[in-house]
Amino acid sequence: MPYCANCGSPVEGAFCPNCGRPMGQAPGGGYAPPGGSPPPGQYPPGGYPPPGYGAPPAQAGLTENVAGALCYLAGLITGIIFLVIAPYNTSRTVRFHAFQSIFFNVAWIAIWIVEMILSAALAAIPVLGWMLSLLLWAAVALGGFILWLVLMWKAYQGDRLVLPVIGPLAEKQAMS
Repeated sequence: MPYCANCGSPVEGAFCPNCGRPMGQAPGGGYAPPGGSPPPGQYPPGGYPPPGYGAPPAQAGLTENVAGALCYLAGLITGIIFLVIAPYNTSRTVRFHAFQSIFFNVAWIAIWIVEMILSAALAAIPVLGWMLSLLLWAAVALGGFILWLVLMWKAYQGDRLVLPVIGPLAEKQAMS
């Protein structure tokens, strides 16, 4: 007759009738429940399975909407990271957001370069040029920032906001 390794009571079944510990478990814990349910009558005293018994394994990783939103977080860097990381580089949704993030940041950098050239040219006009330069800078900075936030929000909501020029390019890249 087997005896419980925890309390020493004689055991006839899968659980100790005295302490409720499953057979084969060392004292102090470490029990890893198998998948599925035990046969009837194999629960510990009280009739309830131990916590976590038969529970499905926890999912690891990010959902597509969170990964898509994170693609935009640091622009080029996170876009490239999500194109390289294994579970996410196979998802077309995450790939679309990663490519659109990369293309959006490249376009925003190009717009900043054009803005700086125009601001330098407008600086030749004493007061009006400085005011126009400041207005142009504010439009580029605020517009890009708001669009960046909207892209992250839409990706988190699970929506696909396709930007006019770079969106179709991102869709084409995500499909390949």
